[in-house]
Parts: sequence; C-alpha cells; structure tokens
Amino acid sequence: MSESSAGWDKRRLAATPRGVGLATTVFAERARNAEIWDSDGRRYIDFASGIAVLNTGHLHPKVKAAVAAQLEHFSHSCYQVMPYGGYVELAERINALVPIAAATKTFFVTTGAEAVENAVKIARAHTGRSGVIAFAGGFHGRTMMTMALTGKVSPYKLGFGPLPGDVYHAPFPNALHRVSVDDAVAGLNALFKSSIEAARVAAIIVEPVQGEGGFNPAPLAFMRALRAICDEHGIVLIADEIQTGFGRTGKWFAMEHYDVEADLFTMAKSLGGGFPLAGVCGRAEIMDAPAAGGLGGTYGGSPIGIAAALAVLDVITEEKLCERAEVLGGKIKRRLASLRADIPQIAEIRGPGAMVAVEFFDDGKPSAAFAAKVKNKALDLGLLLLSCGMHGNVIRFLCPLTIEDALLDEALDLLETAMRA
Repeated sequence: MSESSAGWDKRRLAATPRGVGLATTVFAERARNAEIWDSDGRRYIDFASGIAVLNTGHLHPKVKAAVAAQLEHFSHSCYQVMPYGGYVELAERINALVPIAAATKTFFVTTGAEAVENAVKIARAHTGRSGVIAFAGGFHGRTMMTMALTGKVSPYKLGFGPLPGDVYHAPFPNALHRVSVDDAVAGLNALFKSSIEAARVAAIIVEPVQGEGGFNPAPLAFMRALRAICDEHGIVLIADEIQTGFGRTGKWFAMEHYDVEADLFTMAKSLGGGFPLAGVCGRAEIMDAPAAGGLGGTYGGSPIGIAAALAVLDVITEEKLCERAEVLGGKIKRRLASLRADIPQIAEIRGPGAMVAVEFFDDGKPSAAFAAKVKNKALDLGLLLLSCGMHGNVIRFLCPLTIEDALLDEALDLLETAMRA
C-alpha cells in the first residue's frame, strides 16, 4: 500500500522548501479524465485541471497512445541538434490555427514562462527597443523577466528583487472594481508621459482573459484601443494565451472573440495535454527577427510533448471541445446564477466558454474569507477548486472539457452545498 497523504505531507515538509506553496495537502495517486484519487484512495472531481493544463482530461486515451508510440522511437535528440518531423508538423498546424491573417511561424519551448520570455526577446529583436508594458493583475510566470511582467506582488515577487528593468504596468479594465476602459487607456497613455516614451516600447503583453488575476475578460473596446496604440507607435502586441488557449473559452484561442489581431501568441498548458510543452507563434517577419541560434533550448519542443500535442489537437477537433466549452460554461453559469438570491456574497459571475469564475464580496468588499470557505468545504466534499484574483476572492472553474455530463452535475451539486454551508 502506498504512503498516506498525511505521511507524504510530513515528508514534504522536511524535504521541500516552503516557497513551493500547495493548494491542498492531499497527494495524487492516479487519475482519469475529470477524476483524481489521492494516496488514501479518496476520489475527487477535478475542477482545477492542473491549472488549466488538462482541457482534454487526465490521460486521454489518444494522448496516452501517441506518447506510447513516440517512446518506441526516441525520447530526445534536441531539435537543434537533430530535428524531427513532428516539431515541424505541429508548427504547421499551430500556424494554421492561430488567428493571424498574415503568414506565421512557430517555435517550441518547455514552459509558459519560457514562452513569454522568448516572446519578449523576439519583440525586442524585431523593434530594436527594450521597454515592455504589462497590466495590473496579469500573470506571466515566475522567472525573473516574467515575474517582473506579472502584475501582482504577493506571493510572486516577495523578496526576489531587484527585477529586470524597462517593465511597466498599466491598469486593466475591471468594471466591478471601478476601472473603466477609459481609465485603463488613460493609464497606458500616462505611462508614455511619465515613465517611458512610446518610441522605446517593444511590446505590450496582455491576457485576453486574465487568469490568476480573476478570469477578467478584456473588453472589446480595450483590445481595439491596444491594437490602435500598437499600430500608431510600432509596438508589438503579445497575446498571452497560456491559460486561455486550446478551447477553454469556446474558441481555439481567446483572441478569436475579438475583431483585432495580436502580433505574437504565447501558449502552453493544455497544448501538451499534461506533458510539458509551450510555444510562441506570430507574424513571420517578427518571428524571424532573432539571429540563428538566438532561440531554442535543450528540451524545447520535446518529442514526447510534441506527440502529445498533435494528439491533443486531434481530440479537440474530433470531440468538438470548443463547442463543448460553451455548453459546460453555460451550465456552470446558470447554476451559479440560480444561487444569487440565496447567497448575497456572489458579486459577479463571468468568463467566456468554460473559463468561468465567481467573485465574492461581503459588506461591499472583496471577501477572500468566503472564497476560502467555499474552496475548503468543496475539498472536504470531494471537489477540487482553485481560487484567484488580486484579493483572493474569486473561485475559478477549470474542469476538463471532456468531463461527463453526470460528473459535471455531481460537481455542481457539491459546489452548491459548499456555497450554502
């Protein structure tokens, strides 16, 4: 019999640093689609998906088979040393999917933070400029550059300074928190007057729907304003689609909800179906700016991750998971809306497709305590949830898009019980 969760947690405290924070102290033993079992044999419905990694569920049979088949050939050669066809095939397929009308190119790395770092490198090489603008509440990673871009101090930046320079933050629109589109655009223009001239800005990076920031969708007017500002000043617009990509919002990419195009896209998480893989895709003339050898990495575009991703794209297409995301999200939102009369703490229900969140206020103020109560009670009942938001008062829902209808209904019943507790 395996070690109990309590036993593993005791060993964890002695063996790993406190900086690796845990959402739970139950230890995973096995998983299938939208269910996961801990080392004590208890089953949970997974509404976290490894933080938006498992749009196709835990160990989808087609993804598992693709990885097994690749292992019969080779596990690694380093693409820059001896390339392989799967990398090129996946780049071709991503180029065809990304919502950019012009010719595009793609390259692969291992993690989302690595994708963001490389997008900044590419933008700087293309423009010959150094400045980068990100937004309050945005999350782009935990490396030094991506930590600088992330628009939240605690816990991501505490004690880690100084951070890379020439990174600036502007407000992100959020009507519930009284930041209008006009406010956000004014804040961006104020940066050009007070902190960095527009002619020195290489890129503006934005999440079409903020992830860690609370599942806040960028309003259409704001995205249009960003595109206009970038066009006026020759700035590269980077869409960080690491959490929003591959069907989560009801589209392959969240930028498809807008009538404007980004210049570069970063992607990771659900691209690999549970195997580490990330990438940058963008306009060919921008992607070609770095010199040969300026991009890459030993494990970038791992043959295992590539094989998984090719299967993921097939699954999303064959199982119509973009359409499925709309169905799932609608069902979650309707259940949450039915609770508003009885649960006054529900301040807002939002998000496109199955990228749904509920934000809690108490006495007119953000309530992290209520969100924590719901999350903890849900875990006790067997439902795994994640919180987010600048105030920690948002619960986000990230069930696999492959979740069975009966399991979704069970999860929503557990959620309702947790919210009424």
